[in-house]
Amino acid sequence: MNLADQLVAQLQAAGVRRIYGIVGDSLNPVVDAVRRTGGSAKGGIDWIHVRHEESAAFAAAADAQLTGELAVCAGSCGPGNLHLINGLYDANRTGAPVLAIASHIPSVQIGQSFFQETHPDRLFVECSVYDEMISTPAQAPRVVHAAITHALAAPGVAVISLPGDIAAEEATGKAPVYVPPFAGVLEPSPAAIDAVVAAIDSAKKIAIFAGAGVEGAHDEVVALAEHLAAPVGHSLRGKEWIQYDNPYDVGMTGLLGYGAASAGLEGADLLLMLGTDFPYDQFLPDGPTTVQVDRRAEVLGRRTQVDLPVQSDVLPFVTAIRDRVPRRTDRGFLDAMLDKHERLMTKAVGAYTRNADTLVPIHPEYAASILDELATDDAIFTADTGMCNVWTARYINPNGRRRLIGSFLHGSMANALPHAIGAQVAYPQRQVVSVSGDGGLSMLLGEMITVATLGLPVKVMLFNNSTLGMVKLEMLVDKLPDFGVDVPETNYAAVAAAMGWHGVRVTDPKDLRTSMADVLAQPGPALLEIITDPNALSIPPEITSKQVFGFATAISKIVLNGGVGEAVSMARSNLRNIPRG
Repeated sequence: MNLADQLVAQLQAAGVRRIYGIVGDSLNPVVDAVRRTGGSAKGGIDWIHVRHEESAAFAAAADAQLTGELAVCAGSCGPGNLHLINGLYDANRTGAPVLAIASHIPSVQIGQSFFQETHPDRLFVECSVYDEMISTPAQAPRVVHAAITHALAAPGVAVISLPGDIAAEEATGKAPVYVPPFAGVLEPSPAAIDAVVAAIDSAKKIAIFAGAGVEGAHDEVVALAEHLAAPVGHSLRGKEWIQYDNPYDVGMTGLLGYGAASAGLEGADLLLMLGTDFPYDQFLPDGPTTVQVDRRAEVLGRRTQVDLPVQSDVLPFVTAIRDRVPRRTDRGFLDAMLDKHERLMTKAVGAYTRNADTLVPIHPEYAASILDELATDDAIFTADTGMCNVWTARYINPNGRRRLIGSFLHGSMANALPHAIGAQVAYPQRQVVSVSGDGGLSMLLGEMITVATLGLPVKVMLFNNSTLGMVKLEMLVDKLPDFGVDVPETNYAAVAAAMGWHGVRVTDPKDLRTSMADVLAQPGPALLEIITDPNALSIPPEITSKQVFGFATAISKIVLNGGVGEAVSMARSNLRNIPRG
């Protein structure tokens, strides 16, 4: 057994069933060891050949997030493993258990400015929870074991740097077998519960802000909201875990937000932040007494002033609190926020979906709402960063079985299609839909070849507005006329057909529903190119005078520079979507 065989055997013992990557000389011993396992059909490991190592890391990240199991990606020395870095940043920030194999130049050449020399053991430090280089066969099995353990325990990214010549040497060290630990529950201290109960007793209006940390505690959080007469707002990552079957939901806050969540947080005098490390402090209120609950003590209070920081898992916390406080009979604040939420959802978020089957170009919100209707109950959606984040956040409804994956913490373009590859490989029988923008899809367009080669039934809903919509909005709010954001019109349906996909292009909203149903029903890879309104921009749930001034100033510059037609078109597309009431 050589060292590469030993490494692959350790990965198999840890439950790894596939490795995403691109072959290369320094990586060849590992790839050949994978080949000799016979693939998953024979109980071994599959090599998932992508077209760019960045996609390998994104695919592994989605695989790991959805399954909760260790996923692996790999890149050859120098440029190969450097390409992994963006996807690994995304995986690590998301807390996806991913192990990356960064093969290295021949060990005798390290430090000599050799061909393709980089120092992966240094480069990946910031985007990993564990990063070590293997220098000898005797050292290797313990490093691999530590990498597996760190990736799954943190969870996050572990990186192994492995020179190709050492990978081909005979294995000499004894390999530890990874045994999954029994998971524990982190409970709040009695003193913390006493302090929070006292704060609740003295508060008149209570609001809950839920993040991804409420996973597994949906029913208990909803029961607490009912008990405290508290409206429940959520972050984007918390949406899929708390919005469904929740009569106290008031939407999402933040730049992509909607509904009365912002008003609910601002109007409370006690805010319970449950399992969220929401990064946008400008959307967190300064006024209320704030309780933050998270199992990671290091995140408590880093976004806003927290009066009662509580280290705990969410489930035992909400259970303990509900048992200690009386049920509130005054529902005035809750009812007011629910009424406000209903008005905002009708006037703002629902604006584009009313009578939208006659609006040309197609309004992207309308397309997203139809996708929500037609997709399966257990569909996995992957969303590109930018405007596709907005449309999926506002119009794709969770139900406890659907999943929504995106680069929500790293904010990388081009993530949706490679995320969809990892999702579809992990769950071949489920519907996987990549909600892509033309900017994101074109950046890693080669992965359409990967999908076709593997025969994956991935569906791409391409929102083609021939512009970088989110960047355009950022420029306008900063009082700048949009510049450098438009891209050449491209027929992506034709490109898809040339790559072996079923490709459909739709420009008339009356054809949208039947075209989308047709694409979703295809047995193999299929793409629906939806030509959408380039002037349909996201409007935040709360609009400040500074934002309006920036937008108005930018529009006036466009008019003065001769863009009257564009300015009028943009106003018609967006002014009716400004929240009122």
